[in-house]
Amino acid sequence: MWTLLSWGPQGWMDDIAYGVFITVSLALATLPVGLAIGFLASLAKQSDEPSLRLAGDIYTTIFRGLPELLTLFLVFYGAQIGIQKAVQLFSPGTTVEVNSFISGMVALGAVFSAYASEVFLSAFRAIPKGQYEGGYAIGLSNGQTMRLVVLPQLIRIALPGLANLWLILLKDTALVSAIGLTDILRQAGVAARVTKHAFLFFGVATLIYLVLSIISSFGISAIERAVSRQDARR
Repeated sequence: MWTLLSWGPQGWMDDIAYGVFITVSLALATLPVGLAIGFLASLAKQSDEPSLRLAGDIYTTIFRGLPELLTLFLVFYGAQIGIQKAVQLFSPGTTVEVNSFISGMVALGAVFSAYASEVFLSAFRAIPKGQYEGGYAIGLSNGQTMRLVVLPQLIRIALPGLANLWLILLKDTALVSAIGLTDILRQAGVAARVTKHAFLFFGVATLIYLVLSIISSFGISAIERAVSRQDARR
């Protein structure tokens, strides 16, 4: 067992460590994309323009309603076919392959943003209208009111919900093994098939995901304390 879990040519820890790197990289790359799109979707859903509200509702309904794995397959295979067709219009015979990392980031980012938009929307609704009116009353523009008055409160209110979504995102990265990305689960599966020690390597994968979740929980707690201190100084 210790030989299989060792580093070097006889062990599998090098491959599993690379899978950890891919998993964490994918989650960290997806997070800002999901947050940005989710914030924009929440703005659209509370806009005075009916078309923007409809677009925001359609977006969140689709990506909250589809299973994450199906979304991943649609992006990976569907985008590849679409790009292939578009490229062949200008360059017949050209073959295009969509990167599995980018596909995973786009698919998971779309799902994450759909749920994040609801968290942001709830946070917006929790901020009294008087906060906006107070900002306008002292001469702040819409952008300044949003940046200086609304966003600090929005972050504090939305942080617990976004923290839960981050933990869900971290676990959902395991789905990218289905499209060939060498994450933790795929590397553990390869090791299990080759060595016939499935329980050992999937057990190691389980411990790694738990450790990543625990580390994330400590990081989230530190961020919450920092935000609370910032609010107290204000």
